[in-house]
Amino acid sequence: MSRLASRCRRTTEAGRRVRDYRLEPDVNELVDRSREGDQAAFGELARLHQHEVYTLAVRLVGDRTLAADVTQEALIRAWRAIGRFRGDSSFSTWLYRITANVAWTLKGRAARQRTYQLDAMIFQPQADDRGNPEVAGERTELRARLGAALAELARSQRTVVILKDVYGWSHKEISDALSISVTASKVRLHRAHLRLRELLKEAS
Repeated sequence: MSRLASRCRRTTEAGRRVRDYRLEPDVNELVDRSREGDQAAFGELARLHQHEVYTLAVRLVGDRTLAADVTQEALIRAWRAIGRFRGDSSFSTWLYRITANVAWTLKGRAARQRTYQLDAMIFQPQADDRGNPEVAGERTELRARLGAALAELARSQRTVVILKDVYGWSHKEISDALSISVTASKVRLHRAHLRLRELLKEAS
């Protein structure tokens, strides 16, 4: 390869890296800048994570309006606490931990009825439901039963069920997010599954 061709190739690759950086900001760099008080950097972090924070909030509190409040409060708290973020876990895990804490605080403060929107929490309608009213009806009934059963779980158990069964988190990720041991996470999930089976059997 000629020197000119080699130089052109390096220039092209460098340009591609610059474009990729602009499209996908470096989260670690944004975190470092945020810890130094850069509000614009934290604003970019908030933009990158707000959808996931909101989705988690919906699944935890079961109310979209309340979830929006949870999202806003969680991001505010994260900004206030970013200087104390040590990086022991990923930024997203740290942010989800704050979100979970805010969700339960606002849930209790609002004293809302313990009903949950299963369409948003666990199951999305399947494509084949639309052409099969019988299947759609069965799924709707199942979602309602699961929603009622989940509402009966203790908050600590319900949180682990959502993070493990809905989000697919590992027990290590759950333990980091909730500040509990891996063993405690496994025990809570096991007990939650047993309780759910009992509740679903009673409802059948």
